[in-house]
Amino acid sequence: MRRPATLDKRLRVAVKHFWETRNSQATRQGIATGTKDAGTRSAVTGGAQMNGFVNLVRDLLHENGLPKGHLCCDQYVEIPGWYRPEKKWDLLVVAEKQLVAAIEFKSQIGSFGNNYNNRTEEAIGSATDIWAAYREGAFQPSARPWLGYLMLLEDAPGSLSPVRAREPHFKVFPEFTDASYARRYEILLTKLVRERLYDSACFLMSNAKDGAKGGYRE
Repeated sequence: MRRPATLDKRLRVAVKHFWETRNSQATRQGIATGTKDAGTRSAVTGGAQMNGFVNLVRDLLHENGLPKGHLCCDQYVEIPGWYRPEKKWDLLVVAEKQLVAAIEFKSQIGSFGNNYNNRTEEAIGSATDIWAAYREGAFQPSARPWLGYLMLLEDAPGSLSPVRAREPHFKVFPEFTDASYARRYEILLTKLVRERLYDSACFLMSNAKDGAKGGYRE
């Protein structure tokens, strides 16, 4: 696929959209109910923060020749699972009754300990589920679909500081020793691709201050 010269600029727009949407959702949620959710939950219960990234990838695919009718991101994003009836993906490419690609877009701001485990289990579970469904013929006559995963993590002291692993019975693998949550995510996405659970993964980090202007790092 052709890489446009404007990709970095467009990616910065998506990062800026993420933070703007997050902040506006937190504000609206408090105004509407009179009571904000605890912690940062008010900024995530509304969804849509990742739409800038979803729309960017959708537009890139269209610019490289895929008709818009083959790109599903607002509706018709459910496909069968093996361990559950169906799963909603953030972006699907379906052409002539064939599943071409499925992509997930996730983020984590704060609550690094609990949410890291949740995101890990989601990523592994979604891939395991779709590959089992593919094996059992759920998407016939599709060839093997392409799976992608994009993660945006808050660039903060809590995500960058070393984290001690609990080892009451057995030692963790050495790459996890004192690894920060950012490093743990890097390891996770690398292993997901190496194990072919996903075909490609993107890991971005951004903080609220720089992100409001589109700042990020890979």
